[in-house]
Amino acid sequence: MYAIVRAGGRQEKVAVDDVLTVDKLAGEVGSTVTFPALLVVDGDNVVSGSADLARYEVTAEILGAVKGPKINIMHYRNKTGYKRRMGHRQPYTEVKITGINSGK
Repeated sequence: MYAIVRAGGRQEKVAVDDVLTVDKLAGEVGSTVTFPALLVVDGDNVVSGSADLARYEVTAEILGAVKGPKINIMHYRNKTGYKRRMGHRQPYTEVKITGINSGK
């Protein structure tokens, strides 16, 4: 069984026990978050209707905060002697999918 969920403005394919990196979430380490399911595949059964998907809940446990790769930024203006170097690392949250449950 797997599901397509919306996490941080992107869509991710998840299954139980997957570890996923999403945009920074508010919450403590060990707390539980839920993601809205956009599609659920259970064997040969594919659920994509919005009324049916409202029953499904994808839960995840927050493992901790991580940072993305370093991005180097260089500002330069010609003929003025202006140079500036900056860097950026995007904050992310690592989560582990604990369940894809239907509220039957």
